[in-house]
Amino acid sequence: MSDVIVLDDDPIAGVQLASLRDETTTPEHFRHHAQRLGSILALRAVQGMPAEHGTVASPLGPAGSIGPGATIVAVPVLRAGLGLLSGVHDVLPTALVGMIGLERDAETLQAHRYYFKVPPLDGTWVLVLEPMLATGGSASDAVMALDAEGAAQVTVLSVVATQQGIDRIRSENPGVRIVTAAIDPELDENGYIVPGLGDFGDRLFGTPH
Repeated sequence: MSDVIVLDDDPIAGVQLASLRDETTTPEHFRHHAQRLGSILALRAVQGMPAEHGTVASPLGPAGSIGPGATIVAVPVLRAGLGLLSGVHDVLPTALVGMIGLERDAETLQAHRYYFKVPPLDGTWVLVLEPMLATGGSASDAVMALDAEGAAQVTVLSVVATQQGIDRIRSENPGVRIVTAAIDPELDENGYIVPGLGDFGDRLFGTPH
């Protein structure tokens, strides 16, 4: 698997992304499309992971089975990352869940960590759920914290990213993988992705910006 996967040629992901970008999409439908895109991103993120083979008893006899060969841990970056979590669980129902809270300073655009709670991570495959990779600061901070806890592989799942954000994450965290639905061209003066889709958390929960 490449270190950076962009789903810009996936029409199913494209349908979900277009609805998330649409300024007329209501919070109810925004959550629906975020969930679906979360499933698509998660499936791409675990390609290439170790597999575990076994058997199950069907009504007519034993049958071979295959499943993840490593524990998967989904870590949403609060609060926006919660929008992808249910979609991850739709396709990876055994995934454990951690939480990391990061708040961006409006002036410096730097992330401040206010909450961190994860299950044991030794040997796990961790999916960091960070929908908007703008400067990459929040995701990079999350990845560094999780690497320190012993994760075998860390993959960042995002809805929209910038090349600036991707480059920062990869330079500060060698070995991290990134799966995103799109890479947008720039940031505005407030650090928002353009054209992006606005504030993901506000649109997800229907809160005013």
